[in-house]
Amino acid sequence: MEKPIKIYRNEDVKKIVACIPQGHFHTRFMIELNDQIIVLQEATVAGLVRAFALTSLHPTRRSIVLVSQAPEDLKQGFAKYQLIESGEKATCDFD
Repeated sequence: MEKPIKIYRNEDVKKIVACIPQGHFHTRFMIELNDQIIVLQEATVAGLVRAFALTSLHPTRRSIVLVSQAPEDLKQGFAKYQLIESGEKATCDFD
């Protein structure tokens, strides 16, 4: 089943709050949109930042695909599930 795609423009974002909840060590990001609120964990945002840097700042790369994996032998402090480069080619057929 194909999932619907919803594109949020900058004007659709009412507010972004970054905070570390009491008793936690990692930042959470609350994104308040016109129609919903999304909370992302630090590891997800780190994956987004990495994907952004690896495409926007690269002279020829136009896409990157990160997939959720649970690698063994993680460094201490890393989330069990990581967004890892898949090597898959992607097309950006939405705008």
